[in-house]
Amino acid sequence: MSVITVVALLFLLTVPEAISVGDQGVILRCRCIIKERKPIGRHIEMVEVIPASSHCVDIEIIATLKKDGQQICLDPDAPWVKKVLRKKQAEQTP
Repeated sequence: MSVITVVALLFLLTVPEAISVGDQGVILRCRCIIKERKPIGRHIEMVEVIPASSHCVDIEIIATLKKDGQQICLDPDAPWVKKVLRKKQAEQTP
């Protein structure tokens, strides 16, 4: 077998494996590019906190709005966001 044939065969065998492993429901980048700084606390239905990881060095805070279910990224350094997170933590503590 020639070198080109071996390389082509190896390529064809590894591509399907890479495709099947590639997307397992894990987002491999930061979800929040633009972060909301202005207070929108009364419009928030739910807050999700995604800790920093190997795929994103930032803590991401994603709020779901009451009106239409739209998801908005919040700036974790904004004072009003810190207040919302403290309130959420107090609600979860028995």
